[in-house]
Amino acid sequence: MPKSIVVVGSVNLDLVSIAKRIPAPGETLVGDKFQTFHGGKGANQAVAIGRLGYPVSMFAKVGDDEFGSRLRRGLQAEKVNVKAVTTAKETASGVALISVDAKGQNSITVIPGANGQLFPGDLEKSLPTLRSAGIILTQLETPLETVEFLCHFAQREHVPLMLDPAPARALPRRMLRCVTYLTPNETEAAALCGVPPTDLTPATVAEIARTLAATGAANVIIKMGRRGAYVFSADGIRKMIPSFKVKAVDTTAAGDAFNGALAVALMHGLSLEKAVRFAAAAGALSATRAGAQPSMPTSQEVAHMLNGSTPAALQRLAKSGR
Repeated sequence: MPKSIVVVGSVNLDLVSIAKRIPAPGETLVGDKFQTFHGGKGANQAVAIGRLGYPVSMFAKVGDDEFGSRLRRGLQAEKVNVKAVTTAKETASGVALISVDAKGQNSITVIPGANGQLFPGDLEKSLPTLRSAGIILTQLETPLETVEFLCHFAQREHVPLMLDPAPARALPRRMLRCVTYLTPNETEAAALCGVPPTDLTPATVAEIARTLAATGAANVIIKMGRRGAYVFSADGIRKMIPSFKVKAVDTTAAGDAFNGALAVALMHGLSLEKAVRFAAAAGALSATRAGAQPSMPTSQEVAHMLNGSTPAALQRLAKSGR
């Protein structure tokens, strides 16, 4: 029986408006479409893992409202274990207001709601599940004290931890040195280093990755969208893994698809370089369709993107050289 992946993070209902462009401050635009999707970075990553056929459990909080019931049912439908998804009394569920333009780029405002009430005490109720995980994934859409508790717990219990440092913000070194896989995008990497986002380019990404690794994170993977992902690993990898060319429809959860797929590939024994390529395929596929969780690819779709490297063959792929 394989060790489960555990995701600790947010669960939101995404309210998505689609227009030719994202409105400027003070501007009113007539949009083309409005949709609702199940989202939240934590839940997105859990669903990404479930769609790829790997056992996954979710730690989260939803509100005692209609959205909360709907979001929990959505996770269950994607084969996510929701025993540790609890309800915050007299609190609304988290929501995200998302504007998407004609090129698939987005602007997001998150209202945490019940996500803001996921505290260390909630995790302490299910420590055996965390302790037995093959890898733990977390993000920054829950209280920082909870993320920090989780970081130190994972380090103490020798459980690999993947941190997606979103939304972008600076983080203390005492947290970052507990992280096995740090996976920022360009904006988040710049925020962690205290530099303007414009300073992160293909020419400077290696130095910024080196700076992040110096904070103590064992492996740094900087997600750069259509340009690929730069890997700076503990065992000496220093390279850009190219992306897959696709026609982007909505990039909202592409990074979450990437993280979920990266965790699955690592649990199947792939080297970090091959796992990042697998993750890049999943992220690219996610960008080709609308919505957060609905955009998560299946194992068969990722297999097709990888030219026949089927998920059942992941272990054979791992044995071909790390």
